Amino acid sequence: MFAVTATQIDADNPLTGLTVGEAPEPEVPDGWTTVTVKAAALNHHDLWSLKGVGLPADKLPMILGCDAAGIDEDGNEVIVHSVIGDPARGGGDETLDPKRSLLSETHPGTLAERVAVPRRNLVPKPAELSFEEAACLPTAWLTAYRMLFDKAGLQPGSSVLVQGAGGGVATAAIALASAAGFRVYATSRSEAKRERAQELGADAVLETGARLPERVDAVIETVGQATWSHSLKSLRPGGRVVVSGATSGQVPPAELNRVFFLQLQVVGSTMGTRDQLERLARFLVKTGTKPLIDRTLPLSQAREGFAAMETGDLFGKVVFTP
Repeated sequence: MFAVTATQIDADNPLTGLTVGEAPEPEVPDGWTTVTVKAAALNHHDLWSLKGVGLPADKLPMILGCDAAGIDEDGNEVIVHSVIGDPARGGGDETLDPKRSLLSETHPGTLAERVAVPRRNLVPKPAELSFEEAACLPTAWLTAYRMLFDKAGLQPGSSVLVQGAGGGVATAAIALASAAGFRVYATSRSEAKRERAQELGADAVLETGARLPERVDAVIETVGQATWSHSLKSLRPGGRVVVSGATSGQVPPAELNRVFFLQLQVVGSTMGTRDQLERLARFLVKTGTKPLIDRTLPLSQAREGFAAMETGDLFGKVVFTP
């Protein structure tokens, strides 16, 4: 079958390890099933995998991709939940299973014509969402959903800052927060991305590091080192910064004096549960919110999508169709 595979690890030039072409059909263990992929979305996780983060060389070659929507063996339209874990080992939450992984880390991923997944990882795809839109949900949109509605502890009327408008999680967070009725602030170094963030529903969009009109209840942080100080300074006393990524660096100054004096909370968040993915899909249908897609490419042109992500030349999701 046709697939996009990591065949080499190169931290400095990750695209050198990207191979597009034929790959073996997926093996299907007991309790698993096969999904015919109709659309698959690209994530920073895929780029980091090519750099060797979370994907050691001894696992190569590995088909990349966490996100997919397609048709199961019974002909049902489904969304693939990419967290491979046991909820029982995680106290009811598969993302807290110490042995959990994502598709493309231990098991072949979704950037292929077919992917094997545990049967419990299939979520019904609402008819109101296209395959391309549904493929955007399992990583970026699910991460943003959990950050906003679970980890951030926001209530109706809350205020939130989303750092780094343009990335998949950030654009999802802006759209979801706006649909939920929060006051939404967003930042970006790019004027074009600031304009698009406002179109997505942000109440105010500012240059990175600019002073906000008010201190917010929560910050959605995926940028890391470059925006960390601004995130802490933008919180009200007792506010919460929720972190799910650190694309600009993982070791910012902690500013512990600000954290303890203002009783700020720093909360980590990774992905979401299968049940949260199902609720996210229902939320989108109910509110009419649709994932923002930067571009849709055939899987054979995957390198173009990876290159756009590497340079930051996108706003929203890159989606591939086999």
